[in-house]
Amino acid sequence: MNKDIHILVVEDDADISSLLCNVIRRAGYTPQPAFSGTEALLQLERRTWEMVLLDLMLPGMTGEQVLEKLNGTGVPVMIVSAKNESQTKVAALRGGADDFITKPFDVEEVSARIESLLRRYSRTAQQIQPKVLRHKGLELDGEAKSVKVNGEGLALTAREYEIMALLLSSPQKVFTKANLYESVWGESFYGDDNTINVHMSHLRGKLAKAAPDVEWIETVWGIGYRLQP
Repeated sequence: MNKDIHILVVEDDADISSLLCNVIRRAGYTPQPAFSGTEALLQLERRTWEMVLLDLMLPGMTGEQVLEKLNGTGVPVMIVSAKNESQTKVAALRGGADDFITKPFDVEEVSARIESLLRRYSRTAQQIQPKVLRHKGLELDGEAKSVKVNGEGLALTAREYEIMALLLSSPQKVFTKANLYESVWGESFYGDDNTINVHMSHLRGKLAKAAPDVEWIETVWGIGYRLQP
């Protein structure tokens, strides 16, 4: 494990914050608590974070508002919340979250999900870091971790960035949903495509807003997705 990996824990309940920080320490990483959305933003300005654990029900600035500020920074975000409604989870994923775990939680599951998300993000970054990938008006800079559409920067979440990197790595290839899920999420695909659909829809929406006259990602019906030839 690597204590140089710093994880920001945004949680207003002192007991839960302490529990999450202990989970992170036992996993070999360095936690930093923040007890409000405003404090979280101050911490985010002070250093680079490898991950953020974020509660939604915070005093003052809400977790959703913090998530909006994080959108486009490339920092993986795991929501840890007592809100367990399906629409809340979908909204959080669309808003830029990479994972969502509900309270009360199992500490071993939280630890496993943290490690899994860090591993997936690190693997993707290593795969694309030396490369600048281009396809038509799209450009992905692996070193800067940036994506541009026709020369203009595109703000993506960490997971959207990974999907874009995968598609750009083989522009002619049709990636099945199983390909996408197992490559980006690093887990076996069991046929539940809601997570992929949400992220793909949000990514397409951002691309369409940047260049409305172009369909960047093509759906190959019955197979999967690829970049528009």
